[in-house]
Amino acid sequence: MIYLDSNATTPVDPRVVDAMMPFLTKHYANPSSGHASGRMVHRAVEHAREQVAALIDCEPNEVIFTSGGTESNNAAVGSALTLQHPRKTHLITFKTEHSSVLEPARRWTEEGKSVSFLDVAKDGRPCMKELRGCAKSGQTALVSMMWANNETGVVGAVEEAAELAHTIGAMFHSDAIQAAGKVPVSMKKVPVDYLSLSGHKFHAPKGIGALFISKRVRFRPWILGGGQEFGRRSGTENVPYIVAMGKAAELMRQHQEANGPAQLGAIRDLFEQRLLAAIPGLKVNGCVENRLPGTTSLYFPGVDADGLLILLDEKGVACSEGSACHAETLQRSHVLSAMGLDDERLQGTLRFSFSRMNTEGEARIAAEKVIESVAKFHSLNVAGLVRMAG
Repeated sequence: MIYLDSNATTPVDPRVVDAMMPFLTKHYANPSSGHASGRMVHRAVEHAREQVAALIDCEPNEVIFTSGGTESNNAAVGSALTLQHPRKTHLITFKTEHSSVLEPARRWTEEGKSVSFLDVAKDGRPCMKELRGCAKSGQTALVSMMWANNETGVVGAVEEAAELAHTIGAMFHSDAIQAAGKVPVSMKKVPVDYLSLSGHKFHAPKGIGALFISKRVRFRPWILGGGQEFGRRSGTENVPYIVAMGKAAELMRQHQEANGPAQLGAIRDLFEQRLLAAIPGLKVNGCVENRLPGTTSLYFPGVDADGLLILLDEKGVACSEGSACHAETLQRSHVLSAMGLDDERLQGTLRFSFSRMNTEGEARIAAEKVIESVAKFHSLNVAGLVRMAG
């Protein structure tokens, strides 16, 4: 199988497995225990915290570990809003955000508060003019903008949005779950208050995430109990997975430093260009100049994405229609809808997402299989029409 669905989840790096295994077998002590075994495990947790902090350029004590990106997003949005209620009750976010931001925002409206769900341009970039127009000094509690979109890969104007939020006295949160390790993400260069991460998006296991909380801001804990994670997220730490996320973060930082993202972008471009040359009318969804290096969202004219997905699966190519979170609900992409794309384009779009584990050879083979599958889809469609006519 050629796996091109890394925005949904990535394969766990074998080096990550090697790092976490001792903490599933020999080093099983509770990191809160005062004996030698507990202290050793505690040091491993703190080392992982340092590794994650290095990936996003922040202080280790600004990082807490969570169960994943959804918890991180929920905790950040919930903390920012409840801390400032009832003085400020207005939330600003964008229609293309992940559901783990949009759903808390919708609940906020159900409680009678104000939420502005902002539009994006046709290329998927957040509309900064609209953000400036609805930001309300003394009323807006939080602005939440994802660093990079999970479906199109489009990178937002995060620094500009963060500075605007602070100008009006609001907090700023960014979902960087797709971006971390793929494009530069620096908390020392961009004034973010809360930033969400998920380990399984960069070759750690599922079920572990992190939340950056700037030392400039307060935080209201979402999970209460024994006061772990500096009193910000109670519960005995999931040590093997924390160690795994730390190692994965270290490897992603090395990947960045070795010019890995540019190499990954070249592999994606090779794949994309072969398809554009061979399939008439094929279009890339979203801004091609400013997107994640491993992501391409492609519209195949005259093709139903569900059918093409089946044909590609039979040929051993794994991709998706969009967000894996909606794969079982038969929903069309809310991201592409927010970009103003019509139903035909929504129904004919597939997302291909590469990781550092993909090769140029895989990109070439996958492109040929996509071209063959599109041709087969059209031939089957024509044959079906002929039989109906007969």
